[in-house]
Amino acid sequence: MKNKIDIKKWKEFKISDLFDAKNTGNILARDIINGSGNTPYVTASGVNNGVVAHIDATKYEIIKGNCILVGGKTFTLTYQEKDFVSNDSHNFELRVKDYRIGMHEYLYLIAVLTSTLKNKFFWGDAVTKKKMLYEKILLPVDSADNPDWKYIKEYMKNIEDKSRKAIKKLNNCEEDTTPIDITEWKEFHLYDIFDIDSGSKMDRIAMKFDNPTINFVGRSGINNGVTAVVDEVKEYLPYKAGNLTLALGGAYLGSCFVQEKDFYTSQNVVVLIPKEDISFYAKEFICAVIFKEGNTHYKAFIDELNRHIKTDFVIKLPIDSYGKPNYEYMDKYMIKLLNKTKNKLNFILTHHFSHAIMR
Repeated sequence: MKNKIDIKKWKEFKISDLFDAKNTGNILARDIINGSGNTPYVTASGVNNGVVAHIDATKYEIIKGNCILVGGKTFTLTYQEKDFVSNDSHNFELRVKDYRIGMHEYLYLIAVLTSTLKNKFFWGDAVTKKKMLYEKILLPVDSADNPDWKYIKEYMKNIEDKSRKAIKKLNNCEEDTTPIDITEWKEFHLYDIFDIDSGSKMDRIAMKFDNPTINFVGRSGINNGVTAVVDEVKEYLPYKAGNLTLALGGAYLGSCFVQEKDFYTSQNVVVLIPKEDISFYAKEFICAVIFKEGNTHYKAFIDELNRHIKTDFVIKLPIDSYGKPNYEYMDKYMIKLLNKTKNKLNFILTHHFSHAIMR
């Protein structure tokens, strides 16, 4: 199979012609008990495929698996293989009409839907079932001008196979597997290290794009959290590059990034302003620790960071001989990790191209 997709044989389809859509139920987090059963309790989170608990769902309407779940407030799309329940009636399922397809085809559709619609829907202009069905997407077609499900499945299986091989090569690289010794680490409240600012609290839908120069950081786990580049608003000074942003809740709870350009933020994104000079790589180290802590002890749509960030949110960091955060250690650790990653990628690329040349 060719690596490059030939879109000359693609056709535009209305989403309403391809899918049936149905809103899910509304099961509040306070009404569930995690571990009480085996049914996935799925939210609009982008972490762990949206699954935040497994519950006894005998008294709820269970949604049949093998479908796409769309997060109605976050536009997060996940493939749900097993029967499940959902937390919010803003979420809705998408199920292909007329054809019996499986995981590979649905994952392909998720990629197409996300790529086509990601800039249309966000927190300030949330997706709904009606809005989604109105849109159109491009898909490869067969000789009868129907979606070429056979090609789609083969294409995704080919990507899966390549990914498995790449992961295997990555795992075969020499690596220092010695775990980090955190016995000499110490707990710090976030407010010990940063001034915690509530952020710009702007809505992207209200921003202008005539002369975009300022990054707009939302509750996203990709692209450093940047969801758009917008015009500067004269009444509001943007935050300076070098500060950190932290998503307090939603699909990407705990996503923490060092911003490399001046920026505004959406709602529920705080700005962490260092109280002392910290290097870029030490900040990256802290971002990783914050993300780990956020996803270990807090849950999107259940127990989010909003109520904790300025009070009892703590992280463990390596310390120096004075009991203060050892930023020099963090800096050196991240640089070492970066170099290891580069070496692994070079190993994979070298092996890939050498095998390709030998064929």
